[in-house]
Amino acid sequence: MSQPAKALSYSVPETIDPASPSTVFDEAFMLHHRAVYRTAYALVRDAGLAEDVTQEVFLRLYRHLDAVPGEELLRAWLLRVCINTARNTLRGRSRATAREEEFAKVTIGADGLTAPLDVDYERRTEIEEARRALEHIKESMRSCLLLKQQGLSYREIAGTLALNETNVGSLIARGRKEFIRVYGKIGGRR
Repeated sequence: MSQPAKALSYSVPETIDPASPSTVFDEAFMLHHRAVYRTAYALVRDAGLAEDVTQEVFLRLYRHLDAVPGEELLRAWLLRVCINTARNTLRGRSRATAREEEFAKVTIGADGLTAPLDVDYERRTEIEEARRALEHIKESMRSCLLLKQQGLSYREIAGTLALNETNVGSLIARGRKEFIRVYGKIGGRR
């Protein structure tokens, strides 16, 4: 065996430690990536932003592998980090959007901007109405609804939002009723 081949064979571990940080991270990524992305997308409603939020969540997981909860609470921890990261991202974007709109008003004039015609205008309008309706629902009910829509169990929702598991069902039911009521007032289907 040549000298470089020997050096290479000695550098490869004979067994892989299943508790090594990279193995734990890889497993967590494979198991929870889809749920984190879906939750991020449900909150930010933009595929690129959702990918950025998801990446940030897994970077935080990698940086804090030694401090994250056990396997049974990992999904809840990831989704809580996802929700917080998405909210912070939206806050930053809303500030940037306000600055851009103000700049456009000053440089172009308020009446100089026209919206482009879009084939999906009706669908976009419905989505915007649903978002506005969700904004009028109390935060605890809205978060429960969004997480339930992502397929989480009541236990996972309770863990993610630090709520009592017995309250999650009633928050979801009340949130649905409130959403239907508010959505009808805003202009959705009646």
